[in-house]
Amino acid sequence: MLLAHTLIIRGFDDQVHEQLGEIANHRGVSINSIVKDAVDKWLKKQQSVVPRKHDLIIYSDDDSMIRMLKSMDRLAKECNLFKCFFGPPHSPPTLLLTKLKWYDGTVEPYYYSSQQSKDGQQLQIRSQKNIMKYCSRVIENVVKNASNEQVCCLDFLMNDVKKSSLKQALDIEKAYDDNRIAGLMYCAYKTDNLLNSEIKDLIELFEMHDQIFILKKDEVYKLHLTKENVHKLFLS
Repeated sequence: MLLAHTLIIRGFDDQVHEQLGEIANHRGVSINSIVKDAVDKWLKKQQSVVPRKHDLIIYSDDDSMIRMLKSMDRLAKECNLFKCFFGPPHSPPTLLLTKLKWYDGTVEPYYYSSQQSKDGQQLQIRSQKNIMKYCSRVIENVVKNASNEQVCCLDFLMNDVKKSSLKQALDIEKAYDDNRIAGLMYCAYKTDNLLNSEIKDLIELFEMHDQIFILKKDEVYKLHLTKENVHKLFLS
């Protein structure tokens, strides 16, 4: 037996409600049936649209990131997402994700593994062509193993790219932004790695992502960025 459900409509102003009433009377149906039909169509449309999110996470210490990752692990399971990551093999966040059985999409040998020169100094010379090629291989590896599932992916590689060159990081971010994979991609950067950057480069990095999140211990803050005119400095 089918049970009827009443759809309660709130938040309509008088003009919208009046217009809906006129349409309902003309069609010989109820307002609720019109709204339900619109909601059903909206839900079907949303289900057919595959999310391709590209977000930025800024964190100051590994403890804050680890707290967030434990919560993300639970939520990703509930959403049936393909959990994956890539980045430095022995960092605390990547070690935790390995323990939690997230897929490690890092291509070995890791591009930013320490290389020592004869005098003991770490070599930082990396060509743009080679790092772009390496990042492409990592993404291809993730896509292949996701097997058409939507991903929940943590990218710790870009933080290492930024240590070498923010220009390289921005170029790679743009290449990914122009060809996103299905699901949720989170690029994680440490604050001490970003604070020495020029403002124009930071703004470009921020604008290249859909959302910007800042971690503070157990708390997550969302940063909203808007372009303003200078006269706003004098307005309350």
